[in-house]
Amino acid sequence: MIQSLDSFYTPDDTGALGQSESMKKPTRRRISAKKSPHPPSVRRVSAKHSKSQSTKPSVTLDNEGKLTFNHAMIYVKDVERGLVFYRDLLGFRLIEDFQYEKKPVYARMRAPGGDSTIALHQVGPENSVLSDGVRLYFEVRALDDFCRNLQKKGFHMTQLPRMMPWGWRHAYLNDPDGHEISLYWAGENRMKKTIIKAQRAARV
Repeated sequence: MIQSLDSFYTPDDTGALGQSESMKKPTRRRISAKKSPHPPSVRRVSAKHSKSQSTKPSVTLDNEGKLTFNHAMIYVKDVERGLVFYRDLLGFRLIEDFQYEKKPVYARMRAPGGDSTIALHQVGPENSVLSDGVRLYFEVRALDDFCRNLQKKGFHMTQLPRMMPWGWRHAYLNDPDGHEISLYWAGENRMKKTIIKAQRAARV
């Protein structure tokens, strides 16, 4: 069973991290408006930072009461390792994290483009994080260049970018916990009805 983040707040927890009953309360860190060149050195937001940020346009939340999808939780064995992948390699921007004994156990990040977010949530050693029924999709226009940069940093791609029969260009890779990810570019086709290449040829 995956442990809730709330359990890290109970002093008598023997939870997912396998710690003793004399647990310290986890610390919550929030990123200031100006980040240092090295994202791991996170600072607490001061009152001045909070005030200055309030003048910026907020994320649009008014969708006329309609359901929207803008966040995904990813369960991982090591949040710090996940941050190296999602933040340092893919470019997600850290919003905040929670730490237990100076190690992150939860981190929330915003996509480099748009306002969608993901979160990394640590689970205990007895829990599996495999999710064969789910795949994450991240869209980037300069797909080939993006994948080349990942390869230059030594990251293995399970499939290099190529055009798929449904008209989207895809590359595939796995994150450090084995979650399958597709980097792709669909452009305007993402909101159009799919016509498989074979079907299109049959109509000619």
